[in-house]
Order: sequence, then C-alpha cells, then structure tokens
Amino acid sequence: MNIKFSYHAKKRMTERGVKEKDIIEAIEFPSYTIKRGEEIEAYRNINNKNLKVVYVSKGKFIKIITIYYT
Repeated sequence: MNIKFSYHAKKRMTERGVKEKDIIEAIEFPSYTIKRGEEIEAYRNINNKNLKVVYVSKGKFIKIITIYYT
C-alpha cells in the first residue's frame, strides 16, 4: 500500500499528535467505515480516543485528506 499525506493531513498530525502507524492501523483495521462519494472515512479507537481518517483510494495508492479525533 502506497500512502501519501496531503499538506493538510501532515499539519493536523502534528497539531493533534497522531502517529503515522495509528493512521495506517485505522485504514487497515477500521472499527467501521463510511463512504462519501470518492472519500472514505475510517474510524478506529486508538488510545481510548476515536480517530477519524478521511482518505481517497485509487488502485494501490491512498491519499490521506485529514485526520482528527471525534
């Protein structure tokens, strides 16, 4: 899996202290997902917080749009 992070996602990772491994875990093993058009929202409980990862998947490529705790 080839993952790319948007500038916005990188900024949010830094601001919110989210690790890349947590984002990958949320995408590979989500608690649940919601598809909104081309965007996919993956939810996963990480360290007692519900992490939401919004991304687009095209073939072998995944682009992370944004991430935050809900």
